[in-house]
Amino acid sequence: MPKKYTFIDLFAGLGGFHFALRELGHKCVFASEIREDLRKLYSINFPDTPILGDITKIQPKDIPSHDILCAGFPCQPFSQAGKRQGFNDEKDRGNLFYNICDIIDQHHPGYVLLENVSNLKGHDNGNTWTTIKGMLEERNYIVKEKILSPHQFGIPQHRKRIYIVGIRQDFYYKNLFKFPEPTNIPCDIHDIIDEKEKDYIPLKKETRRHMGIWEEFVRLAAENNCKLPGFPIWAMEFGANYDYENVPPCHQKAKQLKGKRGKLGRIITGRSHAQMMAQLPIYAQDVRERGEKFQDWKINYIRKNRDFYAANKKWIDNWIEKIQNLQNSHMKLEWNCGSNAKMTLLDKIIQFRASGIRVKLPTFSPALNLVGTQIPIFPWVQVPDSKLLGRYMTIKEAAKIQGMEDLMFEDKNFKMSHARCFEALGNAVNVEVVKSIAKELF
Repeated sequence: MPKKYTFIDLFAGLGGFHFALRELGHKCVFASEIREDLRKLYSINFPDTPILGDITKIQPKDIPSHDILCAGFPCQPFSQAGKRQGFNDEKDRGNLFYNICDIIDQHHPGYVLLENVSNLKGHDNGNTWTTIKGMLEERNYIVKEKILSPHQFGIPQHRKRIYIVGIRQDFYYKNLFKFPEPTNIPCDIHDIIDEKEKDYIPLKKETRRHMGIWEEFVRLAAENNCKLPGFPIWAMEFGANYDYENVPPCHQKAKQLKGKRGKLGRIITGRSHAQMMAQLPIYAQDVRERGEKFQDWKINYIRKNRDFYAANKKWIDNWIEKIQNLQNSHMKLEWNCGSNAKMTLLDKIIQFRASGIRVKLPTFSPALNLVGTQIPIFPWVQVPDSKLLGRYMTIKEAAKIQGMEDLMFEDKNFKMSHARCFEALGNAVNVEVVKSIAKELF
Protein backbone atom coordinates (compact mmCIF):
# COMPACT_ATOMS: atom_id res chain seq x y z
CA MET A 1 0.00 0.00 0.00
CA PRO A 2 1.44 3.45 -0.92
CA LYS A 3 2.79 5.45 1.99
CA LYS A 4 0.70 8.40 3.14
CA TYR A 5 2.60 11.63 3.77
CA THR A 6 2.03 14.89 5.57
CA PHE A 7 2.43 18.16 3.71
CA ILE A 8 2.26 21.93 4.16
CA ASP A 9 0.65 24.33 1.69
CA LEU A 10 2.47 27.69 1.43
CA PHE A 11 1.08 30.68 -0.52
CA ALA A 12 -1.94 28.44 -0.56
CA GLY A 13 -4.41 30.49 -2.60
CA LEU A 14 -7.42 28.31 -3.37
CA GLY A 15 -5.63 25.15 -2.27
CA GLY A 16 -4.65 23.52 -5.56
CA PHE A 17 -1.86 21.52 -3.91
CA HIS A 18 -4.23 20.57 -1.11
CA PHE A 19 -6.92 19.24 -3.46
CA ALA A 20 -4.36 17.21 -5.42
CA LEU A 21 -2.49 15.61 -2.52
CA ARG A 22 -5.58 15.04 -0.39
CA GLU A 23 -7.15 13.10 -3.27
CA LEU A 24 -4.06 10.87 -3.23
CA GLY A 25 -4.50 10.21 0.47
CA HIS A 26 -1.96 12.64 1.98
CA LYS A 27 -2.70 14.97 4.91
CA CYS A 28 -2.19 18.74 5.08
CA VAL A 29 -0.95 19.81 8.53
CA PHE A 30 -0.42 23.55 7.91
CA ALA A 31 -1.21 26.27 5.39
CA SER A 32 -0.23 29.91 4.90
CA GLU A 33 -1.91 32.58 2.76
CA ILE A 34 -1.45 36.33 3.12
CA ARG A 35 -4.85 37.41 1.73
CA GLU A 36 -7.61 37.35 4.30
CA ASP A 37 -10.48 36.51 1.93
CA LEU A 38 -8.57 33.52 0.57
CA ARG A 39 -7.86 32.33 4.11
CA LYS A 40 -11.59 32.44 4.83
CA LEU A 41 -12.30 30.47 1.67
CA TYR A 42 -9.56 27.97 2.49
CA SER A 43 -11.10 27.36 5.91
CA ILE A 44 -14.50 26.77 4.30
CA ASN A 45 -13.03 24.13 1.99
CA PHE A 46 -10.46 22.64 4.39
CA PRO A 47 -11.87 23.19 7.88
CA ASP A 48 -9.45 20.73 9.54
CA THR A 49 -6.29 22.50 8.34
CA PRO A 50 -4.81 25.36 10.40
CA ILE A 51 -4.08 28.34 8.15
CA LEU A 52 -2.09 31.44 9.07
CA GLY A 53 -1.24 34.65 7.22
CA ASP A 54 2.00 36.33 6.18
CA ILE A 55 4.74 33.69 5.93
CA THR A 56 7.41 36.27 6.75
CA LYS A 57 5.88 36.68 10.21
CA ILE A 58 5.76 32.94 10.98
CA GLN A 59 8.69 31.27 12.70
CA PRO A 60 9.74 28.03 10.94
CA LYS A 61 9.90 26.26 14.30
CA ASP A 62 6.19 26.99 14.79
CA ILE A 63 5.28 25.10 11.62
CA PRO A 64 4.49 21.39 12.15
CA SER A 65 6.91 18.76 10.93
CA HIS A 66 6.04 17.49 7.45
CA ASP A 67 7.15 15.17 4.65
CA ILE A 68 6.34 17.43 1.70
CA LEU A 69 6.65 21.20 1.32
CA CYS A 70 4.31 22.60 -1.35
CA ALA A 71 4.46 26.20 -2.52
CA GLY A 72 3.07 28.11 -5.47
CA PHE A 73 5.32 31.00 -4.49
CA PRO A 74 4.46 34.47 -5.86
CA CYS A 75 4.95 34.68 -9.60
CA GLN A 76 4.74 38.45 -10.19
CA PRO A 77 8.50 39.04 -9.93
CA PHE A 78 9.12 36.51 -12.71
CA SER A 79 6.00 36.84 -14.88
CA GLN A 80 6.00 38.17 -18.44
CA ALA A 81 3.07 40.34 -17.34
CA GLY A 82 4.91 41.89 -14.39
CA LYS A 83 8.12 43.90 -14.08
CA ARG A 84 10.16 40.67 -14.01
CA GLN A 85 12.46 41.86 -11.22
CA GLY A 86 12.91 38.42 -9.66
CA PHE A 87 15.07 38.46 -6.54
CA ASN A 88 15.41 42.24 -6.86
CA ASP A 89 11.66 42.77 -6.58
CA GLU A 90 11.01 46.04 -4.79
CA LYS A 91 8.25 44.55 -2.66
CA ASP A 92 10.41 41.56 -1.65
CA ARG A 93 8.04 39.07 -3.23
CA GLY A 94 10.99 37.49 -5.01
CA ASN A 95 12.73 37.11 -1.68
CA LEU A 96 9.92 34.94 -0.32
CA PHE A 97 11.84 31.98 -1.72
CA TYR A 98 14.30 32.58 1.12
CA ASN A 99 11.44 31.96 3.57
CA ILE A 100 10.84 28.62 1.89
CA CYS A 101 14.51 27.80 2.40
CA ASP A 102 14.30 28.77 6.09
CA ILE A 103 11.46 26.27 6.55
CA ILE A 104 13.43 23.60 4.70
CA ASP A 105 16.41 24.25 6.99
CA GLN A 106 14.18 23.76 10.04
CA HIS A 107 12.26 20.65 8.95
CA HIS A 108 14.25 18.96 6.14
CA PRO A 109 11.17 17.55 4.35
CA GLY A 110 11.78 14.58 2.08
CA TYR A 111 10.15 16.33 -0.87
CA VAL A 112 9.70 19.90 -2.13
CA LEU A 113 7.04 20.59 -4.76
CA LEU A 114 6.93 24.08 -6.26
CA GLU A 115 5.03 25.84 -9.06
CA ASN A 116 5.66 29.14 -10.83
CA VAL A 117 5.28 30.88 -14.19
CA SER A 118 7.14 29.35 -17.12
CA ASN A 119 9.17 32.53 -17.53
CA LEU A 120 10.95 31.75 -14.26
CA LYS A 121 13.50 29.56 -16.01
CA GLY A 122 14.53 32.18 -18.54
CA HIS A 123 14.32 35.17 -16.22
CA ASP A 124 17.50 37.27 -16.01
CA ASN A 125 19.20 35.09 -18.63
CA GLY A 126 18.69 32.02 -16.45
CA ASN A 127 20.33 33.50 -13.35
CA THR A 128 17.14 33.39 -11.28
CA TRP A 129 16.64 29.68 -11.98
CA THR A 130 20.32 28.97 -11.31
CA THR A 131 19.94 30.67 -7.93
CA ILE A 132 16.79 28.74 -6.98
CA LYS A 133 18.19 25.39 -8.10
CA GLY A 134 21.49 26.07 -6.35
CA MET A 135 19.80 26.96 -3.07
CA LEU A 136 17.90 23.67 -3.11
CA GLU A 137 20.96 21.65 -4.08
CA GLU A 138 22.93 23.24 -1.22
CA ARG A 139 20.30 21.73 1.05
CA ASN A 140 20.96 18.25 -0.33
CA TYR A 141 18.08 17.99 -2.78
CA ILE A 142 18.08 16.45 -6.22
CA VAL A 143 16.26 19.08 -8.31
CA LYS A 144 14.21 18.43 -11.45
CA GLU A 145 11.98 20.82 -13.35
CA LYS A 146 9.62 20.77 -16.32
CA ILE A 147 7.24 23.19 -18.01
CA LEU A 148 3.81 21.62 -18.36
CA SER A 149 0.31 22.76 -19.32
CA PRO A 150 -3.07 21.16 -18.55
CA HIS A 151 -3.94 20.98 -22.26
CA GLN A 152 -1.11 18.44 -22.69
CA PHE A 153 -3.14 16.05 -20.53
CA GLY A 154 -6.54 16.52 -22.16
CA ILE A 155 -7.64 19.28 -19.74
CA PRO A 156 -9.13 22.15 -21.79
CA GLN A 157 -6.89 25.00 -20.64
CA HIS A 158 -3.62 26.32 -22.04
CA ARG A 159 -1.56 27.30 -19.00
CA LYS A 160 2.19 26.76 -19.14
CA ARG A 161 3.83 26.63 -15.72
CA ILE A 162 7.14 25.42 -14.42
CA TYR A 163 6.92 22.62 -11.87
CA ILE A 164 9.94 22.09 -9.64
CA VAL A 165 10.54 18.89 -7.69
CA GLY A 166 13.18 18.61 -4.99
CA ILE A 167 13.92 15.15 -3.58
CA ARG A 168 16.17 14.86 -0.54
CA GLN A 169 19.25 12.89 -1.55
CA ASP A 170 18.76 10.13 1.00
CA PHE A 171 15.25 9.55 -0.48
CA TYR A 172 16.35 9.57 -4.08
CA TYR A 173 17.67 6.02 -4.28
CA LYS A 174 14.10 4.88 -3.71
CA ASN A 175 12.65 7.31 -6.18
CA LEU A 176 14.05 7.54 -9.69
CA PHE A 177 11.53 10.26 -10.46
CA LYS A 178 10.49 11.30 -13.96
CA PHE A 179 7.87 13.89 -14.78
CA PRO A 180 4.70 12.51 -16.37
CA GLU A 181 4.80 12.47 -20.16
CA PRO A 182 2.04 14.51 -21.85
CA THR A 183 -0.73 12.32 -23.20
CA ASN A 184 -1.76 14.95 -25.77
CA ILE A 185 -5.35 13.73 -25.61
CA PRO A 186 -7.47 16.10 -27.75
CA CYS A 187 -9.14 18.84 -25.72
CA ASP A 188 -12.72 20.02 -26.13
CA ILE A 189 -13.96 23.04 -24.20
CA HIS A 190 -17.51 21.70 -24.49
CA ASP A 191 -16.57 19.06 -21.89
CA ILE A 192 -16.57 21.64 -19.08
CA ILE A 193 -19.54 23.76 -20.15
CA ASP A 194 -22.81 23.50 -18.24
CA GLU A 195 -25.44 25.08 -20.47
CA LYS A 196 -27.98 24.98 -17.65
CA GLU A 197 -25.82 27.02 -15.27
CA LYS A 198 -27.67 30.19 -14.22
CA ASP A 199 -24.90 31.85 -12.21
CA TYR A 200 -23.21 33.64 -15.08
CA ILE A 201 -22.12 37.15 -16.05
CA PRO A 202 -24.28 38.35 -18.99
CA LEU A 203 -22.70 39.97 -22.03
CA LYS A 204 -23.21 43.71 -22.27
CA LYS A 205 -25.11 45.06 -25.25
CA GLU A 206 -21.95 46.84 -26.42
CA THR A 207 -19.92 43.64 -26.21
CA ARG A 208 -22.46 41.86 -28.40
CA ARG A 209 -22.37 44.77 -30.87
CA HIS A 210 -18.58 44.69 -31.12
CA MET A 211 -18.61 40.93 -31.65
CA GLY A 212 -21.24 41.43 -34.36
CA ILE A 213 -19.07 43.99 -36.16
CA TRP A 214 -16.12 41.61 -36.28
CA GLU A 215 -18.38 38.69 -37.21
CA GLU A 216 -19.37 40.73 -40.26
CA PHE A 217 -15.68 41.35 -41.03
CA VAL A 218 -14.95 37.62 -40.95
CA ARG A 219 -18.03 36.89 -43.09
CA LEU A 220 -17.01 39.50 -45.68
CA ALA A 221 -13.52 38.03 -45.77
CA ALA A 222 -14.98 34.60 -46.51
CA GLU A 223 -17.28 35.97 -49.22
CA ASN A 224 -14.30 37.64 -50.89
CA ASN A 225 -12.06 34.56 -50.68
CA CYS A 226 -9.75 36.26 -48.21
CA LYS A 227 -7.96 34.07 -45.69
CA LEU A 228 -7.51 35.80 -42.35
CA PRO A 229 -3.84 36.31 -41.46
CA GLY A 230 -1.99 34.82 -38.51
CA PHE A 231 -0.63 38.22 -37.48
CA PRO A 232 -2.81 40.60 -35.39
CA ILE A 233 -5.23 42.61 -37.52
CA TRP A 234 -4.82 46.31 -36.63
CA ALA A 235 -7.82 48.01 -38.26
CA MET A 236 -6.53 51.42 -37.15
CA GLU A 237 -3.81 50.97 -39.79
CA PHE A 238 -6.30 50.55 -42.66
CA GLY A 239 -5.81 53.50 -45.02
CA ALA A 240 -2.91 55.00 -43.04
CA ASN A 241 0.24 56.27 -44.76
CA TYR A 242 2.12 58.19 -42.05
CA ASP A 243 5.88 57.54 -41.98
CA TYR A 244 6.94 54.85 -39.54
CA GLU A 245 9.93 52.84 -40.81
CA ASN A 246 12.82 55.18 -40.09
CA VAL A 247 11.94 57.84 -37.49
CA PRO A 248 9.04 57.21 -35.07
CA PRO A 249 6.26 59.84 -35.26
CA CYS A 250 7.11 61.11 -31.78
CA HIS A 251 10.47 62.31 -33.21
CA GLN A 252 9.06 63.64 -36.49
CA LYS A 253 8.39 67.31 -37.11
CA ALA A 254 4.82 68.54 -37.43
CA LYS A 255 5.25 69.25 -41.14
CA GLN A 256 6.17 65.59 -41.72
CA LEU A 257 2.91 64.47 -40.10
CA LYS A 258 0.48 67.08 -41.44
CA GLY A 259 -1.51 65.97 -44.46
CA LYS A 260 -0.62 62.29 -44.07
CA ARG A 261 -3.29 59.74 -43.22
CA GLY A 262 -3.41 58.43 -39.66
CA LYS A 263 -5.85 56.30 -37.69
CA LEU A 264 -8.44 54.65 -39.98
CA GLY A 265 -7.05 56.57 -42.95
CA ARG A 266 -8.14 59.99 -41.70
CA ILE A 267 -6.13 63.00 -42.88
CA ILE A 268 -3.92 64.41 -40.09
CA THR A 269 -4.66 68.06 -39.32
CA GLY A 270 -3.98 70.46 -36.46
CA ARG A 271 -1.60 73.20 -35.42
CA SER A 272 0.57 71.43 -32.87
CA HIS A 273 2.64 68.28 -32.94
CA ALA A 274 0.63 66.94 -29.98
CA GLN A 275 -2.67 67.42 -31.83
CA MET A 276 -1.34 65.53 -34.83
CA MET A 277 0.12 62.71 -32.76
CA ALA A 278 -3.32 62.15 -31.20
CA GLN A 279 -4.67 61.33 -34.69
CA LEU A 280 -2.35 58.35 -35.13
CA PRO A 281 -3.12 54.76 -34.10
CA ILE A 282 -2.50 54.41 -30.37
CA TYR A 283 0.55 52.14 -30.83
CA ALA A 284 2.20 54.77 -33.06
CA GLN A 285 1.79 57.52 -30.45
CA ASP A 286 4.13 55.91 -27.96
CA VAL A 287 6.50 58.62 -26.69
CA ARG A 288 8.50 55.94 -24.89
CA GLU A 289 10.03 55.02 -28.25
CA ARG A 290 13.41 56.55 -27.47
CA GLY A 291 15.37 54.73 -30.16
CA GLU A 292 15.84 55.87 -33.72
CA LYS A 293 13.26 53.36 -34.96
CA PHE A 294 10.17 51.45 -33.87
CA GLN A 295 10.88 47.92 -32.72
CA ASP A 296 11.16 45.48 -35.62
CA TRP A 297 7.99 43.59 -34.61
CA LYS A 298 5.95 46.81 -34.70
CA ILE A 299 7.32 47.82 -38.11
CA ASN A 300 6.51 44.33 -39.36
CA TYR A 301 2.89 44.41 -38.12
CA ILE A 302 2.26 47.90 -39.53
CA ARG A 303 3.64 46.87 -42.93
CA LYS A 304 1.64 43.64 -43.01
CA ASN A 305 -1.60 45.39 -42.05
CA ARG A 306 -1.14 48.03 -44.76
CA ASP A 307 -0.52 45.29 -47.31
CA PHE A 308 -3.58 43.36 -46.08
CA TYR A 309 -5.72 46.48 -46.45
CA ALA A 310 -4.40 47.24 -49.94
CA ALA A 311 -5.25 43.71 -51.07
CA ASN A 312 -8.79 43.83 -49.59
CA LYS A 313 -9.69 47.51 -49.81
CA LYS A 314 -12.79 46.94 -51.94
CA TRP A 315 -14.72 45.19 -49.18
CA ILE A 316 -12.99 46.65 -46.10
CA ASP A 317 -13.91 50.27 -47.01
CA ASN A 318 -17.64 49.54 -46.72
CA TRP A 319 -17.10 47.85 -43.34
CA ILE A 320 -14.64 50.20 -41.68
CA GLU A 321 -17.22 52.89 -40.89
CA LYS A 322 -18.72 50.53 -38.31
CA ILE A 323 -15.64 50.56 -36.05
CA GLN A 324 -15.14 54.33 -36.00
CA ASN A 325 -16.16 54.70 -32.35
CA LEU A 326 -14.83 51.46 -30.89
CA GLN A 327 -12.17 51.69 -28.20
CA ASN A 328 -8.65 51.12 -29.40
CA SER A 329 -8.23 47.53 -28.20
CA HIS A 330 -11.51 46.57 -29.90
CA MET A 331 -10.11 47.73 -33.25
CA LYS A 332 -7.69 44.80 -33.16
CA LEU A 333 -8.49 41.17 -33.96
CA GLU A 334 -6.28 38.16 -33.31
CA TRP A 335 -7.48 35.20 -35.40
CA ASN A 336 -5.78 32.23 -33.73
CA CYS A 337 -7.75 29.60 -35.63
CA GLY A 338 -5.56 28.87 -38.62
CA SER A 339 -6.51 29.06 -42.28
CA ASN A 340 -8.83 26.06 -42.43
CA ALA A 341 -11.28 26.97 -39.66
CA LYS A 342 -14.87 27.87 -40.40
CA MET A 343 -15.05 31.63 -41.02
CA THR A 344 -17.23 32.69 -38.13
CA LEU A 345 -16.83 33.84 -34.55
CA LEU A 346 -19.98 32.11 -33.38
CA ASP A 347 -18.44 28.71 -32.67
CA LYS A 348 -15.10 30.02 -31.32
CA ILE A 349 -13.83 31.10 -27.91
CA ILE A 350 -13.66 34.92 -27.74
CA GLN A 351 -11.54 36.90 -25.31
CA PHE A 352 -11.47 40.69 -25.03
CA ARG A 353 -7.87 41.51 -24.16
CA ALA A 354 -5.80 44.68 -23.93
CA SER A 355 -3.98 43.49 -27.06
CA GLY A 356 -7.22 43.02 -29.00
CA ILE A 357 -10.16 40.68 -29.45
CA ARG A 358 -8.68 37.19 -29.51
CA VAL A 359 -10.49 34.39 -31.37
CA LYS A 360 -9.48 30.74 -30.95
CA LEU A 361 -10.83 27.29 -31.64
CA PRO A 362 -13.12 25.68 -29.02
CA THR A 363 -10.47 23.15 -28.02
CA PHE A 364 -9.05 24.55 -24.80
CA SER A 365 -9.45 27.80 -22.92
CA PRO A 366 -6.70 30.38 -22.80
CA ALA A 367 -5.11 30.72 -19.37
CA LEU A 368 -7.46 32.31 -16.88
CA ASN A 369 -6.33 35.90 -16.63
CA LEU A 370 -6.14 37.88 -13.42
CA VAL A 371 -8.23 40.59 -15.12
CA GLY A 372 -11.93 39.84 -14.80
CA THR A 373 -12.74 41.66 -18.06
CA GLN A 374 -10.76 39.03 -20.00
CA ILE A 375 -12.97 36.09 -19.06
CA PRO A 376 -13.46 33.81 -22.10
CA ILE A 377 -16.77 34.14 -23.96
CA PHE A 378 -18.70 31.18 -25.41
CA PRO A 379 -20.83 32.73 -28.19
CA TRP A 380 -22.76 29.54 -29.01
CA VAL A 381 -24.09 28.81 -25.50
CA GLN A 382 -27.81 29.36 -25.01
CA VAL A 383 -28.43 31.81 -22.19
CA PRO A 384 -30.86 30.21 -19.69
CA ASP A 385 -34.36 31.72 -19.69
CA SER A 386 -33.52 33.78 -22.76
CA LYS A 387 -33.45 33.61 -26.55
CA LEU A 388 -29.94 35.06 -26.56
CA LEU A 389 -26.82 33.12 -27.43
CA GLY A 390 -23.47 33.81 -25.82
CA ARG A 391 -22.18 34.27 -22.29
CA TYR A 392 -18.96 34.40 -20.29
CA MET A 393 -17.38 31.30 -18.79
CA THR A 394 -18.89 30.74 -15.35
CA ILE A 395 -16.97 30.46 -12.09
CA LYS A 396 -17.88 26.76 -11.84
CA GLU A 397 -16.53 26.14 -15.34
CA ALA A 398 -13.32 28.04 -14.55
CA ALA A 399 -12.93 26.00 -11.37
CA LYS A 400 -13.47 22.80 -13.34
CA ILE A 401 -10.60 23.47 -15.77
CA GLN A 402 -8.40 24.08 -12.73
CA GLY A 403 -9.47 20.69 -11.33
CA MET A 404 -11.45 22.33 -8.53
CA GLU A 405 -15.01 21.41 -9.40
CA ASP A 406 -15.73 20.73 -5.71
CA LEU A 407 -14.44 24.14 -4.58
CA MET A 408 -16.93 26.16 -2.53
CA PHE A 409 -16.80 29.94 -2.94
CA GLU A 410 -19.10 30.80 -0.07
CA ASP A 411 -20.86 29.70 3.08
CA LYS A 412 -23.57 31.33 5.17
CA ASN A 413 -21.10 33.89 6.56
CA PHE A 414 -18.87 34.68 3.60
CA LYS A 415 -19.07 35.05 -0.18
CA MET A 416 -16.40 36.17 -2.62
CA SER A 417 -17.22 38.46 -5.56
CA HIS A 418 -17.15 37.22 -9.16
CA ALA A 419 -14.10 39.35 -9.91
CA ARG A 420 -12.12 37.98 -6.95
CA CYS A 421 -13.16 34.41 -7.79
CA PHE A 422 -11.74 34.72 -11.30
CA GLU A 423 -8.64 36.49 -10.03
CA ALA A 424 -8.01 33.71 -7.51
CA LEU A 425 -8.65 30.98 -10.10
CA GLY A 426 -6.30 32.73 -12.51
CA ASN A 427 -3.55 32.54 -9.90
CA ALA A 428 -4.30 28.99 -8.74
CA VAL A 429 -2.27 25.81 -9.11
CA ASN A 430 -3.82 23.30 -11.50
CA VAL A 431 -4.95 20.29 -9.48
CA GLU A 432 -4.79 17.66 -12.23
CA VAL A 433 -1.24 18.54 -13.29
CA VAL A 434 -0.02 18.46 -9.67
CA LYS A 435 -1.79 15.15 -9.14
CA SER A 436 -0.08 13.65 -12.21
CA ILE A 437 3.31 14.76 -10.91
CA ALA A 438 2.61 13.53 -7.38
CA LYS A 439 1.59 10.08 -8.63
CA GLU A 440 4.99 9.73 -10.26
CA LEU A 441 6.81 11.19 -7.26
CA PHE A 442 5.25 9.17 -4.46
